[in-house]
Amino acid sequence: MFSNKMLQKILLMLLSFLVVTWIIIISQNSTKLWSTLNLSISLYHWNTSTKPSIPTTPVSPLKSPTETELRIKAIMEKLDQQIPPRPFAHVNTTTSAAHSTATILNPRHTYCRGDQLDVLLEARDHLGRRKQYGGDFLRARMSSPALKAGASGRVTDFNNGTYLVSFTLFWEGQVSLSVLLIHPSEGVSALWRARNQGYDKVIFKGKFVNVTSHVFTECGLTLNSSAELCKYLDDRDQEAFYCVKPQHLPCEALTHMTTRNREISYLTVQEKGLFHRSKVGVEMMKDQKHIDVSRCNKSENMTAKCQVGMKTPVPGGYTLQGRWITTFCNQIQLDTVKINDCLKGKLIYLLGDSTLRQWIYYLPKVVKTLKLFDLHETGIFKKHVLLDAERHTQIQWKKHSYPFVTAQLYSLIDENYMPREIDRLPGDKNTAIVITFGQHFRPFPIDIFLRRALSVRRAIERLFLRSPATKVIIKTENIREMHLDTERLGDFHGYIQYLTMRDIFKDLNVGVIDAWDMTIAYDSNTIHPPDHVIGNQINMFLNYIC
Repeated sequence: MFSNKMLQKILLMLLSFLVVTWIIIISQNSTKLWSTLNLSISLYHWNTSTKPSIPTTPVSPLKSPTETELRIKAIMEKLDQQIPPRPFAHVNTTTSAAHSTATILNPRHTYCRGDQLDVLLEARDHLGRRKQYGGDFLRARMSSPALKAGASGRVTDFNNGTYLVSFTLFWEGQVSLSVLLIHPSEGVSALWRARNQGYDKVIFKGKFVNVTSHVFTECGLTLNSSAELCKYLDDRDQEAFYCVKPQHLPCEALTHMTTRNREISYLTVQEKGLFHRSKVGVEMMKDQKHIDVSRCNKSENMTAKCQVGMKTPVPGGYTLQGRWITTFCNQIQLDTVKINDCLKGKLIYLLGDSTLRQWIYYLPKVVKTLKLFDLHETGIFKKHVLLDAERHTQIQWKKHSYPFVTAQLYSLIDENYMPREIDRLPGDKNTAIVITFGQHFRPFPIDIFLRRALSVRRAIERLFLRSPATKVIIKTENIREMHLDTERLGDFHGYIQYLTMRDIFKDLNVGVIDAWDMTIAYDSNTIHPPDHVIGNQINMFLNYIC
């Protein structure tokens, strides 16, 4: 009995020692443990703040990688492989348009409409030496100015310094061929590296309002600041935006935003030399004369009516007498009466940037019964609504959310990311949604664009589950000014986004308005194409929905 009591005492003392030791360990690490748990929770609430906070990426790294993050990583790795580093010691080793050669393969005196004409392009440097690798950013176009005709060409990169440029001869007459060297591969590599190096090329300034007073603070997709931050986060789609929290004002007091460029560059002095005006968009087929194309009594293949879900080739059409003609479907040119009939009873949502807002401005010029409805908002980036009460037609444009880059102050009231906007729409057979984004994403690392594109795709999939009859149209971004702030806004960034967007949405039951292909054909090197281009985009849209 005595030995048993002694054994119990010994066990009790040992147990007490272990408990005390455990409490000490926990108390020593409790602060660190709690701060980790608290951070992982607070990062996923809207309008919360913590001090200090120095996010390095727009999304918290504490969680295990999601399906979206893994997809973004896979796309990024693929792009990195396609755009490898191309360091150069001297500009003379970069691609030269003047020294490169272009040869028409199997040349003929006369070609037939519908034929394919191929050009072999050999890239050479400024010393006349043949390049051993590809990656040059080229733009191919054929045209007949007298016929107001144009079409893009297709470029195949063999990654050894040679390219095959293919033109489909869509019309008869005298045709000129063009291949522009937009940027040499060394410049492409530099732009790709510079783009993904930092989120700070644009400064966002948020306006916080309290009755009659207001204050501006710095905001951004990331903020390298030790100050207390307001965090505007979307857990589901992993979107994030930050503002420095103003003193004595809540995070909810943010009402407006404006932006300006930061004086920063991630290009070296030598690299900047590749983007001088005289070196961007240089003709490579300077010695080629026009070619003659005849009808040759070739019969035209009849195509089916344009409808959503069709695969869009590149090129997907051409211009003739200023009119866009698709090659993959039977497009009808709609007059005012047919446009009115098409729009009757329709509810149309235009979600995107100012290149889509152009539709709102153009439509009342053609359909006189469509009138702008005053929502008592201010500024050009307010929500725009067109109404035709008699025909029960409503068309609405709303800008996409961050990043939205403009020096003009714009309202954040009723601000939503595009996937959330799509989620709010019930949809039906008389509802159509047009989506475009890209221009405002060019100054930022590509992961921002990829995340948004993947989130929009998932929102469209959810829409089709509740309303498969809803028509969804993707308008790709268009080309813009060739000599305007190449590092931030150049078309190379847009082209990468254009290719990835086509890939991300390729197997959805959506229609595609290929504004990239269309604006190359029209040679409209401006962010806001002229009215005749906008009118043809809208005609393509109406062919999809009616």
